[in-house]
Amino acid sequence: METFFHNILIWLESSKYILLFLGTIIEGPIVMLASGFLYKVGQFNFLPMYLALVFGDFIADIGWYCVGRYGTRSAIFKYGYFLGITPETLTKVEARFIKYHHKILIISKLTMGLGFALVVLIVAGIFKVPFKNYVILNLIGGFIWTAFLVAVGYLIGNIYGIIPASAKIIFLGIMAIVIVVSVKYINNYLAKKEI
Repeated sequence: METFFHNILIWLESSKYILLFLGTIIEGPIVMLASGFLYKVGQFNFLPMYLALVFGDFIADIGWYCVGRYGTRSAIFKYGYFLGITPETLTKVEARFIKYHHKILIISKLTMGLGFALVVLIVAGIFKVPFKNYVILNLIGGFIWTAFLVAVGYLIGNIYGIIPASAKIIFLGIMAIVIVVSVKYINNYLAKKEI
């Protein structure tokens, strides 16, 4: 049994950047914050970590663009509620998207989409924003957004360093809950605001 756990640890250590990449595709902001913390405590090298995060997030965004571009509008209306996409949110974003899509794409990336990140990415595909423009704007915003979240995670790592050893686990638990709840709350709050 001990050998089994040892082998798993070796595998995790050798695959950590691939796992970061895959984790970012699934839940980017939380993985980025955690990565900044883990970088501070010495678990990652900066450049491979940063690139894995940026490109994992980028691949996820390309997937949502493709859903909008190649999915049908009726399917998005029918099943979009699973992703938080309602006809009302789609209409809000579409109305402004036609005129300001370059600004909306970059601002969306830098502000967690003002609560509409997923909708914005799908609408970019629906309106067939040129793929080259989408890629450039998405990468610019992605590099900045990832750096910001990694920096926040790094600062949390600084705080962790001064916490007494007996309270470190409690601190980590509280921080994990605060981060998850905050990200969800901010997204929900911004989704209800008039844009």
